[in-house]
Amino acid sequence: MEVRSFGRSGVRLSLLGFGCGAVGGLMVRGEAAEQERAVARALDAGVNYFDTAVQYGDGESEKNLGRALKRLGASDVAVGTKVRVRAEERAEIGAAVARSLEGSLKRLGRERADIYHLHNPITEAGGDGSLGVAEVLGEVVPAFERLRSAGKTRFIGITAVGETEALRKVIEARCFESAQVVYNMLNPSAGAALPSSYPAQDYGRLLERTAAAGVGVIGIRVLAGGALSGRAERHPVASPPPAPIGSAMSYETDLARARRLAPIVAEGFAESLAEAAIRFVISHDGIGTILVGMATVEEFEGALAAVRKGKLSAEALDRLAALQQDFSGEAR
Repeated sequence: MEVRSFGRSGVRLSLLGFGCGAVGGLMVRGEAAEQERAVARALDAGVNYFDTAVQYGDGESEKNLGRALKRLGASDVAVGTKVRVRAEERAEIGAAVARSLEGSLKRLGRERADIYHLHNPITEAGGDGSLGVAEVLGEVVPAFERLRSAGKTRFIGITAVGETEALRKVIEARCFESAQVVYNMLNPSAGAALPSSYPAQDYGRLLERTAAAGVGVIGIRVLAGGALSGRAERHPVASPPPAPIGSAMSYETDLARARRLAPIVAEGFAESLAEAAIRFVISHDGIGTILVGMATVEEFEGALAAVRKGKLSAEALDRLAALQQDFSGEAR
């Protein structure tokens, strides 16, 4: 397994991480034996980063991951979890993030989280489920630092969704060591300039900002919630189609556009659309590790095989850019 340096943290993470989210569903709704089989296979393959959150199944993902790691004796891997501050908690942000981490650590059966991420969207003013830049820098960061000083977390991070300019300000403040960044074949704007009138949020080459600030990057929404598999059907343990983040306004539109990228497969650049999607993301050197949702061990094997094939060729990336150009001018 390839490993990459994770920003200024000094640690090296496996290029393929293990996502325990609710979209794939394995670590939330799967059978315990299958969960342990998948975690064991990931460990055997060299995966050393596991990512979860209390929001994934109301703590079920954390409990299941903690149980599997304990059963397998895997004490030396990095585990990240997250907090989402609720609207009614905005008057007590410090207490809310501390309370959430204590619950997460109890469910995980660990004394410390390796990375503790803020899971709220970040906007300039805050509100409607998001936190404002001033709240993040003035309240969240000091609360996270208190937890770090108490030995409850090693590194702190954000989920980089919300308003692009607000995300830039938070990243450039250099308070966080980790950022989970949306980057995929439907919205490549975190890594490159978008074509004119492209139907997606423009993340403004955010990966250049993270690199300059020494922030490690976890690539998320690699398969756009499943749309970049090109298939409408979903596994029984998977969630219903999730709301897009940063791409189209509907999952159905994401799926239709994903299918229009199929020539990348037909022309021999990859064996499947999902493989192409994974290899596209790891082609950017600003990515430290990626998360791919899974419903089965076999889906993990597919992601692993794609990562082992490495980056897409320059010719494949040029062809993909030409296909993406056709989306310009369409309604988001």
